[in-house]
Amino acid sequence: MAFANATKRRLRPAAREEITGWLMVLPWLIGFLLFTAGPMLYSLYAGFTKYNIIADPKWIGLQNYRQLLTADPLFYKALANTFWMVAVKTPLVMMAALSIAMLLNLNLPGDRAYRTVIYLPNVLSGIAAVFLWQWILSPNGLFNTSLARIGIDGPGWFFDPRWTKPGMVVMGMWWIGGNVLIYLAGLKGIPKELYEAADLDGASGWRKMTRITLPLLTPTIFFEVVTLIIGTFQIFTTALILSGKDYALGGPGQSMLFYVLYLYNRAFGKVGQGGLQMGYASAMAWILFLIILAVTLFQLWLARRWVYYETEG
Repeated sequence: MAFANATKRRLRPAAREEITGWLMVLPWLIGFLLFTAGPMLYSLYAGFTKYNIIADPKWIGLQNYRQLLTADPLFYKALANTFWMVAVKTPLVMMAALSIAMLLNLNLPGDRAYRTVIYLPNVLSGIAAVFLWQWILSPNGLFNTSLARIGIDGPGWFFDPRWTKPGMVVMGMWWIGGNVLIYLAGLKGIPKELYEAADLDGASGWRKMTRITLPLLTPTIFFEVVTLIIGTFQIFTTALILSGKDYALGGPGQSMLFYVLYLYNRAFGKVGQGGLQMGYASAMAWILFLIILAVTLFQLWLARRWVYYETEG
């Protein structure tokens, strides 16, 4: 006890604060090293091996990457499906969420109730919501039945390869509540004095939006772009459930064979369907990591041209 008190007296307040901080972060750091960094490094090694979980990994060099890039048509099919979702779903979700956030920012009566209703789907189980939308967008489901009453034949949605991805985009709008709240927080952070000054100068609503709202909201928009694209690259649960028994093929016409679903099938699928190839799946995981890293770095470079930070002038 005397030694501890003497040590405490010798340490400067800043040093004690630093040690306390490290002790507080130590549990997370240990968990990160054991359950995130460790598996990542092992998967990097496994990507250069032939490994099926049952037998010991066998070093094969770049063979997995060579096969992926030159002899695996499903790899490019999965990439094409994933990029389609990134290119279509991301801007639609952003525009819908921003539009709703701007409406909520008008401080209309009952706006708190509207926020609750919009965010409520994010609280529900994702799997339950997928089954709900599978019923709503089935050929004889609620949506097509409503269209039939006004004389319109609805599409096959998740049973028609031409409509599976549009159906997933429609279903994705169900979870935009979190995006709406992020945009709303960004809108609330814009100083009201700027709008008051614009009103004194006789600025129109359109001019205030293009000269004040959107420029000051660009950091929030940039954050949404990055996170939405990363999330869309990792579509898995919805595709797995909607594909049903044909998940290894990605549903009708391989239209829902997204990258992570194909990776999952390579790692944990049936042997006769290309499964239990952990080395191959590890190589796919690192290719996905490099793709997301490249896209993110490009966005960071591009952000210097359009993102405005008020603190930087």
